[in-house]
Amino acid sequence: MARAIWSGTLTFGLVTIPVKLYPAVQRKTVRFNQLDGENLARIQQRRVNSVTGEEVPFDRIVKGYEVTPDRYVVVSTEELDALDPRRTRTIEIEDFVESSQIAPILYDTTYYVAPAQGGAKPYRLLVDAMEQTGKVGIARFVMRTKEYLVALRPSGGALELSTMLFADEVVDPSAVEELAAAAEAQTSERELDVAKQLIGSLAAEFDASRYKDDYREQVLGLVERKAQGEQVEVLAQPQAAPSPVPDLMSALKASLDAVRAESAAAESSPAKKRAPKPKKSSAKPSRGKQTSGR
Repeated sequence: MARAIWSGTLTFGLVTIPVKLYPAVQRKTVRFNQLDGENLARIQQRRVNSVTGEEVPFDRIVKGYEVTPDRYVVVSTEELDALDPRRTRTIEIEDFVESSQIAPILYDTTYYVAPAQGGAKPYRLLVDAMEQTGKVGIARFVMRTKEYLVALRPSGGALELSTMLFADEVVDPSAVEELAAAAEAQTSERELDVAKQLIGSLAAEFDASRYKDDYREQVLGLVERKAQGEQVEVLAQPQAAPSPVPDLMSALKASLDAVRAESAAAESSPAKKRAPKPKKSSAKPSRGKQTSGR
């Protein structure tokens, strides 16, 4: 059963709702431990003085901010504690905005907001009102001594809370030289028309379950096979020769023809309708063998 990672109140105007925060995402990245190749013992990481080479005890370590190369300003824990944001237990909605006004790049980590005891009715009221007005709530709250800017939006009868980046944390695309060059490139009406046709031929209803992490499943399959004693032969990957850049219009037309041919084949044979690529490895290790160490 999921465990709440934060509890407090959600407010809009003078309405107060007791709530709890639950993780909405469970990462499934395959992680490995670092081992000594001689005896497979775990590798330990030690804090070492870069000048003397000696290991430094934890109680001697201080925080330093590098202001110029090899010049640091030391800041104490007490000084940082004095600057901690006000540790309230409140998510206070400051504004309601249109979701289309929030650039997707600003979203970071998502959580579920659930009503705590006594909060079901005002929670339901807020969700219904936000769904019917199409608004997203912008708020701030403090979790683990850090203040977050967050967006609250209704989804499927529940509230989702997404932490957000601050505007000055987003890199201006004009700072990327290649993007600036792309902005100045010119396309023809004919090229644009064929490109729109290609996009239309690839259009589909989004279904997140169609897309699988094939690489992760292949890695877990490899681990399972090796755990069972199988000798795995590593085949050399052929080096693909760089292909010449095709003529843009020719590439667009060839792509469109290929998609249309695939669609025609799918229509003539229902079993061949476009679907996600089959998994390359169906073997999965048992739960007990999936370690999560780095």
